[in-house]
Amino acid sequence: MSGSSTNTAKQSGTANEPSLRRVLTLGDLIWYGIILIQPIAAVPLFGVADRLSEGHVVTTIAIAMVAMMLTAISYGAMATVYPTAGSAYTYVGRGLNLHLGFLAGWAMVLDYFMIPILNCIYGALTLNRLFPTVPYLVWAALFVLIITGLNLIGVQATARTNQILLIAMSLVIGVFVVVAIEYVARIHGIAGIVSVTPFYAPGTFHLSSITTATSLAALTYVGFDGITTLTEEARNPKRDIMRATVLVCLLTGILSGLQVYLAQLVWPDYRTFTNFDTAFLDVAMRAGGQSLFTAFAVILVLASLGSGLAGQAGAARLLLGMGRDRALPPRIFGHVGARSRVPTYNLLLLGAVSFCGASLLSFERAADLVNFGAFLAFIGVNVVAVRYFHAQGKRSASWMAGAGAVFCVLIWWNLPTPSKIAGFLWLGLGLVYLAVLTRGFRREPMGMDAIGR
Repeated sequence: MSGSSTNTAKQSGTANEPSLRRVLTLGDLIWYGIILIQPIAAVPLFGVADRLSEGHVVTTIAIAMVAMMLTAISYGAMATVYPTAGSAYTYVGRGLNLHLGFLAGWAMVLDYFMIPILNCIYGALTLNRLFPTVPYLVWAALFVLIITGLNLIGVQATARTNQILLIAMSLVIGVFVVVAIEYVARIHGIAGIVSVTPFYAPGTFHLSSITTATSLAALTYVGFDGITTLTEEARNPKRDIMRATVLVCLLTGILSGLQVYLAQLVWPDYRTFTNFDTAFLDVAMRAGGQSLFTAFAVILVLASLGSGLAGQAGAARLLLGMGRDRALPPRIFGHVGARSRVPTYNLLLLGAVSFCGASLLSFERAADLVNFGAFLAFIGVNVVAVRYFHAQGKRSASWMAGAGAVFCVLIWWNLPTPSKIAGFLWLGLGLVYLAVLTRGFRREPMGMDAIGR
């Protein structure tokens, strides 16, 4: 323990400076990553991805997993090169160019705004399935009010709450796996449990459909990069950060693939779903009855609430940091309530944006916009990793990072046209803002520290 403390102190500059303790093992990092992504990550996407892929969700999950594992290697490598930060903005800014780093951060800002919207949409959709007599917009408004209200009074989800929710999700998924296998075996016999149809059905397998659906299914893995934020607390960051990011992507792919594989066996014809956004609930009903339907609905609402709380709080802190750095008007975005000690104006603004987004956007469109920003950042990190590995003479690693970049470009480019138009408008706004901020790109961007937090 004393040797670890000494090493940490050296990295901090002096032994007298306070520093983070290097106590996290590989298992701790993997556990944290699974909590971030959540074991039911593929459930909200199932119906829409099933429709887009024409019944090949498992294939899209597998393709996205390859892209994310390659990208995870790049993130793990960059986390050891820049151990005091954990974001695409830092890696691209320091590895390529500060202005490109700002744009990578700007792309991630879109995620910060969209994630609370995405969770509000899905939470309201699920509640609408549980209580169909209450209009969707009423649930959306209630969801936004709860999230914003809790954040305004400073209530945050604790690590223990996340662990309890993770255990509950795992139990419900375990029950689903058992009852789904029993259902398929009862209808089609034991041999029906093993099928290639969810992976490849010749009559409906089209490359264009697969690539479009993969662009959505990739959302299953978004969040794995959060592991890199723990670099300063890992016992062996040079070894464990990369391993943890790759293993979390692998475990997520296996678990998500199993869920959607069984869901496709239980409900083989995607065209008969009445509501694609909440299609997995119908699968749960068919396999396990009303009790499993309700159990999935409850954990989906709780997961959306928890993720929405964290997402809105993170976005509010991002805006606060940018306001304090005068990258945004400080009187508004840099304001902290005297009593609540939270960024009041930012939370109110984000609450209004979340309700407007939940009212105007579909779940699919919101998910695509999250992926637009995320995959631009992934592409940037992979490019930086290619440059780094090449300079280090690590050819195989350089080729893997290059393959990750190509995969991410293909997934990003196959996003639906409306989402790309909206995303490019956001990027254009960021480019104009950057030009003003840097007086025609003649000086370093202000506020990058805020974007990178």
